Amino acid sequence: MPQKVHVNKVTDPADLERVFAIRREVFVGEQNCPPELEWEHEDESNHFLATVDGIPAGASRWRKTDKGYKLERFAVLKNFRGHGVGQALVQTVLDDLPADADYVYLHAQVQAVTLYERFGFVKTGPEFEEAGIWHYKMIRK
Repeated sequence: MPQKVHVNKVTDPADLERVFAIRREVFVGEQNCPPELEWEHEDESNHFLATVDGIPAGASRWRKTDKGYKLERFAVLKNFRGHGVGQALVQTVLDDLPADADYVYLHAQVQAVTLYERFGFVKTGPEFEEAGIWHYKMIRK
């Protein structure tokens, strides 16, 4: 049972490789996302690494777009799901956004909608397919 979940913003190449390894395992390995769709906008994104008892467990990022601030690439390794890692990632990413971030949105995989709803996100529009996976656009109210 996990004891300590920590989430840190990372820029160090070794930590970024841990972030990318988690995303590769979850999105490309488990969910069969095309690799070429997974690796985009990396240089303009703010990356986060979640650890549990010092072990890499999850990753996420945010970036500024022409629409606002987009939260993306939330991934938690299978062995750490259901232990608060996803919630810790969402909270840390939200806390890191600039004070003037008035439009915050994301594309939530259908099974993750309830996680984001806990943080004030609401579904907007119909379900849509992205990278072979069904999503909802959600905005933070």
